[in-house]
This record gives sequence, C-alpha cells and structure tokens, in this order.
Amino acid sequence: MISHVVWDWNGTLLNDNDAVLASVNAVCADFGRAGLTWADWQAVYARPMRVSYEQVLQRLLDEEEWARVDKLYHDQYDALLHTCALATGVPAELGRLAETGRTQSLLSMWFHARLVPTIEQYGLTEYFTRVDGLPGDVGGGSKADSLRLHLESQSLDPANVVLIGDVVDDATAAQTAGAQCILVATGAMARPALESTGAPVTNTIQEALELLD
Repeated sequence: MISHVVWDWNGTLLNDNDAVLASVNAVCADFGRAGLTWADWQAVYARPMRVSYEQVLQRLLDEEEWARVDKLYHDQYDALLHTCALATGVPAELGRLAETGRTQSLLSMWFHARLVPTIEQYGLTEYFTRVDGLPGDVGGGSKADSLRLHLESQSLDPANVVLIGDVVDDATAAQTAGAQCILVATGAMARPALESTGAPVTNTIQEALELLD
C-alpha cells in the first residue's frame, strides 16, 4: 500500500518547458551554438546535466565553464519563472490525494533557496510534509542521494512510497532508494526514454494518481 507520495517539481507539478528551453538556448547563444528545439533538448537530456550540455556544445566542460553554464541557465530561468503555470489539475489533485489519507512531500534538484518561496507563492506549501531542494549553488547532479536523505528525514519506509516525476533520473533514484516510481510524459524527456525504465508512464498527473488505487 502506498501511503506517501514524493513529488518532483520542474516538469511535473510545474509546467516550465518553455522557460527551460529558452534558458538552454541562452546558454547556446553565449557559447555561439545554434538554438535547440524542444525535441532536440529531450533527445540529449541526461543526468548529470553536464553531460547534456557537453553534447549540445560539442565540447568537454571544465569546472569554470560548467559553473558559467549553470549560472547562465538559472539567471534566464529565474527571469522567466513568472511565466510558468502549474500543471493541469494542480492543486486540485493534491487536495484530492490528501483526502485519501496519504501524505505528500516535494523533492527537487532545483535550488532550495529558490524552491521554497516559489512553492509558497503558488499556494502549495500546505500540502507537503517536507520540501527539499538542492542545498548547493551549482546544480545538475543525480537525485538518488537526495531522495534517500529525504525519506530518512521523514522516517518513511521506502516500500510505502512512490516518487512521481518526469525524467529517467526519478526512476533511478526511486529504484536505488527502494521506492516505487510513476513517470509523467510532461517534461524534459520523451516517452520512449521514460518507458525504457520499466516504470509506469502516464500522460497526466491525474492518470498517475489513478494508478495508486
């Protein structure tokens, strides 16, 4: 029985695809590379994110260059955040899930200092027992260790937890932690890549939650 849902944020609860692509293309422009389409970005998206950008920019990135890429991306993303909307059905679906007696938390690889006030701004804080983002100031890593710590901090049995996210790294993190995973094909990775994980793949959050019952 699933008693707790861990939500991913970007591309799952937040529909930020347009802002993501614009931010990626800001990096491309700075490095003199032609812009990408959304399909282009989905094709190269990977964790760690540095791998994705090395494919896009067709070069290995040293630490200084990676920090530059990360800053360029997030400066543009922050400037566009106000244009993003919640995914279809949010927050109503979160409310319905709470009514079933299940608890919910949120784990994102976006910076914690930006994540927490954004969740509050969208009026979602009340639904979550805990909100965790990336503690550092350079992003792009895997979610596996973060998920383990997220569950331990709440004394949750991974066997009773499902992570709902939008990328392969979510499925990998859940498997590593001993939790279940449901993926939604709404974010940065194309459906075939998601299906390759063996996790259930749905088109919407509503469909994902229906699987819990």
